[in-house]
Amino acid sequence: MGFASVTKDAFLGGKLQILQPEVGYRAGADPVLLAASVPASSGESVLELGCGVGTALLCLGARVNGLELTGVELQTDYADLARKNAEANGHVAEIVCADLRVMPLSVRDRQFHHVIANPPYYVEKRRKKSGDAGKETAFTEDAPLGLWIETAAKRLRPKGVLSVVQDVERLPELLAEAREHLGSIEVLPVTGRVGRGAHRVLMRARKGGRAEFKLHAPLHLHEGRDHVKDADSYLPEIRAILRDGAALNFP
Repeated sequence: MGFASVTKDAFLGGKLQILQPEVGYRAGADPVLLAASVPASSGESVLELGCGVGTALLCLGARVNGLELTGVELQTDYADLARKNAEANGHVAEIVCADLRVMPLSVRDRQFHHVIANPPYYVEKRRKKSGDAGKETAFTEDAPLGLWIETAAKRLRPKGVLSVVQDVERLPELLAEAREHLGSIEVLPVTGRVGRGAHRVLMRARKGGRAEFKLHAPLHLHEGRDHVKDADSYLPEIRAILRDGAALNFP
């Protein structure tokens, strides 16, 4: 069917040109931060659950050469754009259109060094509907958060790493589910400015990990305590991630 119209948007300072729907779910900073947080090395395999148009997967591929990239996406139109984006940006990526609950054997028979995910942030009762089906699917939970974590854990090889970005309100649930299946859990809160509460969290966990839980000091995105002008106010390390494709290292 396809989208009525799409835009081509620059990510990583123009290193990536991403096609995404003009109306619908549109990627922002969250998938870029997620990709930057993944401790991947050349030659390793990466699976993204719910890859959308491929922004996080391709940002990671742009930072680390030689990765084996696979994405699973529920919505056909978004999966089609993910394939086009991979090809247009010179990346080899297998994009599978499937539901997490009924993934094909081509994915279920494999294990990966890394699984990454940006699960929907909201359960239906917490969010006013936008009217766009694609956006609602991306933002509003259908498959429970626990299913995302359980599926990720099954697809990880021993000592493999799960990296997730999620709304801070879901952190208690996210931790409870991660502890059921994984270990060595680390959480990095993300806040807009010094003195403000976290609005997102980045979580990292390892299959078979035994290290103690770590809650890191918050990652601040912008300079200063207050928004004083309509201009780029990202801190230098954040600007390097968003514009240059630098890694985001957990403290």
